[in-house]
Amino acid sequence: MSHDAINERFFSTLIAGDRNGARKGVLDAYAAGFTPRDLYTELYWPTFQMLDKLHRADQLSKMSFHMASRLLRVLVDQTAAKLEPQSTLSRRVLCFCGATEGEELGAQMAVDLLEAAGFSVTFGGGGVAADEIMALSQEQQPDVLLMFASAASDLPGIRAMIEQIRENGACEGLQFAVGAGVFARAEGLAEEMGADIWADSPIDMVDALVSEPTKRSSPSQRNMSKLRRSRAA
Repeated sequence: MSHDAINERFFSTLIAGDRNGARKGVLDAYAAGFTPRDLYTELYWPTFQMLDKLHRADQLSKMSFHMASRLLRVLVDQTAAKLEPQSTLSRRVLCFCGATEGEELGAQMAVDLLEAAGFSVTFGGGGVAADEIMALSQEQQPDVLLMFASAASDLPGIRAMIEQIRENGACEGLQFAVGAGVFARAEGLAEEMGADIWADSPIDMVDALVSEPTKRSSPSQRNMSKLRRSRAA
């Protein structure tokens, strides 16, 4: 069975709430040569993106979206245990996301792949206030603060948080990373907000954090973010 056929059948079983069919779809993917990592990058993430896109465009019922996203999360949980961890990178990531079930699912995929790549990850999920995130960042002193699959409503808090943490110097050397969610839908937003790293998919985020651990936003990016915030105020 071709990869396209596997993806199409898998999507159909999810929106129908066909649990047995979805499990068989995963087995078909393994039989076609997929590794657990491939399931994330070639099956789960593209399916998640399609579900999110159709749901936002009102082309998928709320019922189908709920059945599909919850079933997909179960399969992601099961596959996570099969990811082969690589050598430890000695870098700690603190991750948060948007408040919906779908946004948490997207962020969970990023977290699983980051752990498999050797990062030590703490995942706080969605619905956490910016001041609480800042407090935890100061307490734990992670190497990376990652906001993945955030919602538009999260943006004011994220912008203020980036600026305040940099200004107070309490988390020296912290790398700010953002990805997917509203950042994938609005080109240039991540750079304008002063993020150091951004990516549209979990695997791209892993690659960016592995290959560019010292990358930081430019002074012009930071000044632009401050100016826009000042105008908004």
